[in-house]
Amino acid sequence: MPQPTPHPDPPPAALRRAPVQRRSAQRLARILDACAEVLEESGYEDLSTRAVAGRAGVPIGSVYRFFPNKRAMAEALARRNLDAYADRITARLTAPAHTPLRWRHAMDVVVDEYLAMKRTVPGFALVEFTVPAPSASRQANYEVADRLLALFAGPLGLDAADERLRTAFLVGVETADALLQLAFRTDPAGDPALVAETKLLLRAYLARYLDTAGAGEE
Repeated sequence: MPQPTPHPDPPPAALRRAPVQRRSAQRLARILDACAEVLEESGYEDLSTRAVAGRAGVPIGSVYRFFPNKRAMAEALARRNLDAYADRITARLTAPAHTPLRWRHAMDVVVDEYLAMKRTVPGFALVEFTVPAPSASRQANYEVADRLLALFAGPLGLDAADERLRTAFLVGVETADALLQLAFRTDPAGDPALVAETKLLLRAYLARYLDTAGAGEE
């Protein structure tokens, strides 16, 4: 029997206080938008709660109401990025023109939407789905893998609790992450040849699991 894939302990909640009113939620969104802009311009090391407050046009106390420090603020931005990434994939795969869902096409969309965010979303190149720290990076890929499996489980008829599939998705995410980072080190826009090879590798590796599961066979 396959053993469960060990997951690191989840990170602590980034928010000190969740917004309740619409006005508070809008202020939080403005703070995270400002955080992304400051990251884009100055990098993580020079990110500060004071700089973000100034960019967002709010008192610094408003920032501290939600976040104890810059790391927590960046973690919240990373989680928002992951939510946005899942939403983008869902929107692509549920468009009226796309039926039925085929897993190979779905994996191409997973890569394409990551590339689109990398190229266009402020701050994403520095804070994708985690803050710049090795231990956090490992945790983030577990979260991305589980989110993708949950996203595809229903449409593709997969068991999201199947440990072999969870491991396979984790391996796919880790591998694609390493190759796409290489693609952007090679070319600031993402080297097309390395992107193409990443898609081929994902298809070849996941076919062993998803073709067997009958997940939208082509």
